[in-house]
Amino acid sequence: QVQVVESGGGLVQAGGSLRLSCTVSGMSFDDLSMGWFRQAPGKEREGVSCISKRGMSTYYTDSVKGRFTISRDNAKNTVYLQMTSLKPEDTAMYYCAADRRRFSDTCSGSWAQGSTFPYWGQGTQVTVSS
Repeated sequence: QVQVVESGGGLVQAGGSLRLSCTVSGMSFDDLSMGWFRQAPGKEREGVSCISKRGMSTYYTDSVKGRFTISRDNAKNTVYLQMTSLKPEDTAMYYCAADRRRFSDTCSGSWAQGSTFPYWGQGTQVTVSS
């Protein structure tokens, strides 16, 4: 079965950095666009970033542009989210998700909604202290 496993969360001071990792097993990673999402307590889930299956296209929500970088290593079945200049408002549970895109090297046009991603991890907590 498909498994999506995140790691790398933790507690960091404002202005600091963290790198999240997400590893997928059970299906061909090369066919998957990968997304990062987050959900803070009392708030709706938010699409943070997406990367196409070959890494040629990346997408970011406005609030993280210039601070977060998504990347992937298809040889390791892993996607990364490098987060810098972290702010307290980045505090949330971060989820990784996979969307099979066999015929397109893009993320879905509605990727940020999350509904096109059938495979999800359990999440990793990121807490940014002020």
